[in-house]
Amino acid sequence: MARDEGYFGVPVRALLETNPDMHFIGTLPFGNDLPQVATEMWPDVIVIDTEYMVSQVLPVANAVRAANPSCALLLLCDPSKRGMLPPRHRSGPLNFLPKDASAALLADSVRRLAGGERVVSPRLQTATLLTDKGLTTRELEVLGLAAEGEPVKEIARRLFLSGGTVRNYLSAVITKTGARNRLDAIRIARKDGWLR
Repeated sequence: MARDEGYFGVPVRALLETNPDMHFIGTLPFGNDLPQVATEMWPDVIVIDTEYMVSQVLPVANAVRAANPSCALLLLCDPSKRGMLPPRHRSGPLNFLPKDASAALLADSVRRLAGGERVVSPRLQTATLLTDKGLTTRELEVLGLAAEGEPVKEIARRLFLSGGTVRNYLSAVITKTGARNRLDAIRIARKDGWLR
């Protein structure tokens, strides 16, 4: 289980511990050091319960998957927040379930993920299709890292892109949002529910 510091969301441990076929390793802080911890603990599945948007979770999730390729990642999403919906084009290591999923559905999903399947809630898929989205998932990933204060060079390193490509994505975001600059684009994306 990984979640924000000081955030008490879904009681994942209580929901899963009653299943005799599951072993709960622990609750970890969600952040950039999660990949390192994932290599030390080597879990089969990490359930992520965070207030961050999907675009901000993806770089960390990709790093976890690079460090531990057999680890499945399940993101608990709030379907009322546009930025927490799955990307329209399925890619990357994340699987998606609503935060209000039942204990039985959560346990079944963890079992399926441990068995190598993918999980995306149909409810979240439908919400994604009904949402007007002007920015691509990659543009939101780049903007999410920029919102954390990362310089272009570090964003490029974390996303395995060139610096020029990162600048192009940021330019596209500024144009699409009608922002004056990068900071204004971050403000607009936060106001519209795409970034935390």
